Amino acid sequence: MPELHLAVALDGAGAHPAAWREPGARPDELFTARYWADVVAEAETGLLDFVTFDDGLALQSASAAEPDTRTDHVRGRLDAVLTAARIAPLTRHIGLVPGVTVTHTEPFHLSKALATLDHVSRGRAGVHIQTSGLPHEARHFGRREFPVPVGELAGEAADHIEVIRRLWDSWEDDAEIRDTATGRFIDRDKLHYVDFKGPYFSVRGPSITPRPPQGQPLVTARAGTAAPRHALVDLVYITPRDADEVRAVTTLLTPPPGTRHVFADLTVFLDEDQRAADARRARLDAQAGAPYGTDSAVFTGTPGRLADLLQEWQQAGLSGFRLRPGVIAHDLPAITRGLVPELQRRSAFRRGYRADTLRGLLGLPRPANRYATGPAA
Repeated sequence: MPELHLAVALDGAGAHPAAWREPGARPDELFTARYWADVVAEAETGLLDFVTFDDGLALQSASAAEPDTRTDHVRGRLDAVLTAARIAPLTRHIGLVPGVTVTHTEPFHLSKALATLDHVSRGRAGVHIQTSGLPHEARHFGRREFPVPVGELAGEAADHIEVIRRLWDSWEDDAEIRDTATGRFIDRDKLHYVDFKGPYFSVRGPSITPRPPQGQPLVTARAGTAAPRHALVDLVYITPRDADEVRAVTTLLTPPPGTRHVFADLTVFLDEDQRAADARRARLDAQAGAPYGTDSAVFTGTPGRLADLLQEWQQAGLSGFRLRPGVIAHDLPAITRGLVPELQRRSAFRRGYRADTLRGLLGLPRPANRYATGPAA
């Protein structure tokens, strides 16, 4: 079997709502650059492919449909793109993938922000495309009436992805001349209008930011976000419950080899033995006042048993996993110092970084520029 790819999803003190009350959680630092730098540094120590930064357009809520009034859970986030840009110079290899809700975000702004992140990180940027049909989030912007059909949200997301990809290509790779002797900084013939017209956007272009180092940063989304056009994204996240679901979903999503990845989302609570893992999760649930639940599978146990599960699901059709630490202070080190060495012992995970870009880490090619006609395409 090929080696696994691993990412971690980062949000506050962890996926469990009581995570911020755990020892080492650093709740007074959750909105500081130091906290995020330390967390991402730990992930990079474990040789992980990338981290994602959760984000949204409203305060977190225990309800999926409306805001709540709870004061015993973490509320508030830093901007994911800006956090990733702040962390980029402090890291060398790991990919940085902020979440962005495209429903209320202009593609021109997003293309520029992600191109900037790719330049700042020297080719390690990506984006997690999200949508929102929640009326209380729409009221922060006041431009559209909600709710709208789910199909409309997916269609808008698909067009959004198409526009940002065109804008990234609107500068050819060698458009910058920077010749002080002749006074020519750019070759204007190598900047292109994108002239996109659709039901949601009308964008002429070109971008004001040179083409990103990766050509196009990695575009990721949950299955269904840009449905049915999954080919628009480089990596799809799915939420299976067992190997049979993995086989069923990947049969529908798997592209030609080497063109895209399918990762499973999985929340993890890890300890040295099963009894300790079960007890810690029970204690967290008691603090939160309810059992922890999510739309993705939840694993509670040892790194060795988790390695067994990952390899079983890999054989069912996955190329990687996005692990969501239940408590970042505890479960992220358990991933980097427990799970990763176990997978390495099984020859199932790398022992060093082998590429300088996120696309390189994932074995994905650098896309050709759709507008270029010369050798630099």
